[in-house]
Amino acid sequence: MLKFLIKHIYFLAIIFVLNSCESDERYIDKLNDASLFNDTMQILTDVVVYDIFSPPVASRVYVYPTIAAYSIMQKTHPSKYNSLKYQLTDFNEISSYDDPDVIPNLSAIHAFLIVGKALIFSENKIDEYMESLYDELRSLGLTKRKLDKSVEYGEIVASEILKWADDDFYKQTRTFPKYTIQQDDKFWKPTPPDYMEGIEPHWNKIRPMVIPSTNIFNPPPPLEINMSKNSSFYNELMEVYRIGRQVTEDNNDSEEAKIAAFWDCNPYVSHHKGHAMFATKKITPGGHWIGITKIASEISNDTFDEAINSYLNVSVALFDAFIACWDTKWNTLVVRPETLINQYLDDEWLPKLQTPPFPEYTSGHSVISKASAIVLTKIYGEDFSFDDSTEIKYGLPVRSFNSFEHAADEAAISRLYGGIHYRMAVEHGVVQGDKVGRYISQNLISKIEDIDIAQN
Repeated sequence: MLKFLIKHIYFLAIIFVLNSCESDERYIDKLNDASLFNDTMQILTDVVVYDIFSPPVASRVYVYPTIAAYSIMQKTHPSKYNSLKYQLTDFNEISSYDDPDVIPNLSAIHAFLIVGKALIFSENKIDEYMESLYDELRSLGLTKRKLDKSVEYGEIVASEILKWADDDFYKQTRTFPKYTIQQDDKFWKPTPPDYMEGIEPHWNKIRPMVIPSTNIFNPPPPLEINMSKNSSFYNELMEVYRIGRQVTEDNNDSEEAKIAAFWDCNPYVSHHKGHAMFATKKITPGGHWIGITKIASEISNDTFDEAINSYLNVSVALFDAFIACWDTKWNTLVVRPETLINQYLDDEWLPKLQTPPFPEYTSGHSVISKASAIVLTKIYGEDFSFDDSTEIKYGLPVRSFNSFEHAADEAAISRLYGGIHYRMAVEHGVVQGDKVGRYISQNLISKIEDIDIAQN
């Protein structure tokens, strides 16, 4: 009987040990899965939409948390990834860790969330996600010591990244004067229905990540605003007018209308019905490309660190592309088509899309989409087909693309179809984005294996 009890106890002990190992592996598997970082990035996107950040500011919300996460992963994989020191402007090496209880993937997630929380308004949404995630990890066997040590290291890195971010001149621009509306017809003016003031007229004061200056990739000057019927500008204005009328006559069922709607990406669209007004929130254009990055990462079965590397490259490209584009916008101050069409051609004409509140030239979608496509092509290749489901949660269907360049080209031309940009802003914006993207691809060398490619 005693032997039986001893064997039974021994058997139960083995079962307990095996279950403990299984539990440990469950939390390790969770932390090693790229979907965890993808889900965490989605939480940040959801908050960006909820808090209604403008496209340039949203790019800042994405880039600093991602740099924090990447920097920790680089410390963990020094033979695979390069330090960002000397690659990003004024960036210093982050602290290292030597405690064996630190789980770097968890530290990277925590640093990402802490930096992100410091840059948004709805901090409670980040806190709720963290609490839920850490409860789940504990249920999968994560010990208190490992959690505490990992969080502690993540806090250290987050603090260092936020200190660096504080010097990018963002806070100072919050106190700068608003744009003063010019009376001349050729200059940008607020547009219907809300006539909102210009967004971020001083964004070119923000410190870039990689590009050496805000105006290094300035496009050619825009066409002269000339309402003579034989002028090049008038022809471009009439093109916007004709396309807009055609889209309306087609009851928004044309391919042009579908393309315009898919790439709208306006974070705040107001609707007026009688005396009532309500608004819909949507993803920003940068957020759309962050979503495409997630899709590419999933298709490629990226590891946890590979997913972070992809987001790093895209978020840096978005950040610098917005700075370059906004430098052009607020130095050229080109009037929107809607303003001139209503004044000179048709006072009842409305664009398919709601005109965003900033100058026209160059097209922001064109610039940031091309830059993003170039860095994604560098990572995943030229013939990368994907179904873009980013806009499903905002009520739009999936669209399919045979490459990132294909998607970028469609995003660019969508602004003409939407009635909010002239062709010159689209085409010159694509070239501007191409230059930004190529410069970043050549000068942000995040993976060790890309050093030789960059040198050649």
